[in-house]
Amino acid sequence: MAVKKRCQLQAETPCNSAVLRIVGQCPHCRSEFCGAHRLPEHHNCNKLEDCRQQAFERNKAKLESERTVASKMATA
Repeated sequence: MAVKKRCQLQAETPCNSAVLRIVGQCPHCRSEFCGAHRLPEHHNCNKLEDCRQQAFERNKAKLESERTVASKMATA
């Protein structure tokens, strides 16, 4: 029988919980975690700041592309 994968949380006290099959892998650092540590904020993901910066840049570009500029009216 195969050994269950365990949470890869790097902390003072290691987590011994089983890894979630579908949603247990962090999309940023590619490590596998249990249900309590699967979110990047909960396992101190080392790629989290890069992810936030990329999201900020995407949102900035989208907002700038949707910006409307009012045409200036000529005063007579």
